Amino acid sequence: MSSALPTTALRTAYFAQQRAMLAQCLAAHGILRRIAGVEMRPTSSAEHAVRRRYAKLLQRDLANAQAGLYPERLLFQLPVSEYARLFPKLVGDFPRSIRRAKQKNYKDLPTDVDLTAYPPYYRRNFHWQTDGYLSERSAELYDVGVEFLFLGMADVMRRQVIPPITRFLNEQPMRRGTNHSARVLDVACGTGSLLRLLGAAKPDLKYFGVDLSPYYIRHAKKRLRELADVTLIAENAECLPFRDAYFDVVTSVHLFHELPRNARRNVYREMLRVLRPGGLLVIEDSAQPADGQEVSFFLERFSDDFHEPFYRDYLRDDVATALGETGFIVHNSEPCFVAKVVVARRPN
Repeated sequence: MSSALPTTALRTAYFAQQRAMLAQCLAAHGILRRIAGVEMRPTSSAEHAVRRRYAKLLQRDLANAQAGLYPERLLFQLPVSEYARLFPKLVGDFPRSIRRAKQKNYKDLPTDVDLTAYPPYYRRNFHWQTDGYLSERSAELYDVGVEFLFLGMADVMRRQVIPPITRFLNEQPMRRGTNHSARVLDVACGTGSLLRLLGAAKPDLKYFGVDLSPYYIRHAKKRLRELADVTLIAENAECLPFRDAYFDVVTSVHLFHELPRNARRNVYREMLRVLRPGGLLVIEDSAQPADGQEVSFFLERFSDDFHEPFYRDYLRDDVATALGETGFIVHNSEPCFVAKVVVARRPN
């Protein structure tokens, strides 16, 4: 899709794409709930609140692109053909996930994996997904599964990490006209979805990604082949393998709600350590009660319907407050559909 579309045509094409995604995801959600025997009856106020957040985020996404905070072509970057190929595999896996959920069997993991290589909180089937995060198949299906879960809004939410980085880099006069490219670290990079978006928006930066799953790292390397300068490492974010103050920007998407509190705090401290003084931290993760009580129904259902054992504690452990206690200066915390984006700096 060209990035030179007239404004009206751009809006029309963008909203048509998102409406089509929404309709397909809602239909599939309905079928899945009927098969699983799960009822979901939010109050009308909660449903209207989520719809408003959905519409508001689409407007923000479009406005960000038109303001030059990321290229307009990113609005149309969904790998439709890839997802169309993988969706039947995802649907075919639903019966196993449903059976696992009904049996509360969260330890249904591959037998050929050395589980002792991973911390106890990681050895489980998050979201009841087959193999947890410990197989090539899981990595292959992850992105299409997340888009399905978030009604076609997963990449829209991820893109909201980019504007704070764009503004930060634009205000760094010492970086312009030098040979130094800003170093960006994505913590818990998964299959590389955020790095792919960042690389498309800002191809001249040096990118690094860390994830605990070697299977997801291998998949990310395939997806990020076109990035000129990217380093991906399978390591635990609680002990990042980088020297102090090495990075200009550190990011993370949807990590902390899956960690117990002590692990969350360890990762916050490691992020502070590897970020240079004055450097930028941008975190996107699940919304929390402080972001609006009107979405509390959906937050509670997420905890109930999916295997997220640390999620309720995350809801009580406000990200911005925890970052401030770690030593960051928090600049902003903004709702983002069912997520939030928190922007902070390491003090000079």
